[in-house]
Amino acid sequence: MSSLLDPIPTTLSDQLRQLGLVHTAGDVNDFVARATQKRWSPVVLLERLVEAELAARLRHRVDRRLRDARLGRFKPMADFEWNWPTQIHRPTVERVFTLDFLAQRENVIIVAANGLGKTMLAKNLVHQAILAGHSARLLTAADLILDLTSQETARALQRRLRTYLRPHLIAIDEIGYLTYDAHAADLLFQVVSRRYEQKSLVVTTNLLRFRKRKRLNAQRIVTRS
Repeated sequence: MSSLLDPIPTTLSDQLRQLGLVHTAGDVNDFVARATQKRWSPVVLLERLVEAELAARLRHRVDRRLRDARLGRFKPMADFEWNWPTQIHRPTVERVFTLDFLAQRENVIIVAANGLGKTMLAKNLVHQAILAGHSARLLTAADLILDLTSQETARALQRRLRTYLRPHLIAIDEIGYLTYDAHAADLLFQVVSRRYEQKSLVVTTNLLRFRKRKRLNAQRIVTRS
C-alpha cells in the first residue's frame, strides 16, 4: 500500500501516471515535440493536454461500456434492409434512434415473428446509446431470469436487482420465447417495475399481441414479413 512517504517518481512520464494522466504519460515525448514545434503558449499547452486526456478517458469509457454490453457481432443499421421485413414503419424506427426516449424515460417494444431483425435493432439501439454517452447493456430474458434465480439469499437478490436499475438503458431480448413459471415471471416483472419511469427499457418479443404499450409508457415497433 502506498503511503505519504513513498518517493516521488523521478521521470516525467511516471509523475504524470501518478497524477492519473495516463494518456499524456504515454504520449509525453510526442506531445512536447508538438508543443515546441508549434510554439504553444503555456495556456494553450495546458488546454491541449486537458483536451487530449479527456478525449482518451472518453474513449476508454465507451470501450469499457461496449465490452460490458456484450453485444457480440451484429449488422449495423446502415446495412438494414428496409424492404425486408415488408411491413415496418421506418419513421418510427428513425425517431427511436434519435434516443429521445431516454431523456423522457420511455420504453421501446419491438414486436415481430422470428427472424425479422428484432435483436439486430435492439443491439443497434444499445450501441447507439453507448456512443452517445449512456450506460447500456443487452441480455436475453432467459439470461436475466437465470441470473436472478441463481441468487442464494434474499439480500443477494435485492443487490442484484439494484444492478439492473443502474444503466440508463437495458434491452431485454426474446421475451416470449420460453414459458416462465410464476417465480420467474415475478422476477422479470420486478426488473420492469423498478425501472418504470426511472430508466428506459427496450423489449423484444415475438408475442404479436403484446399491445399494452400505454401501461409500459412505450413506443412500439412492429415488423411483419
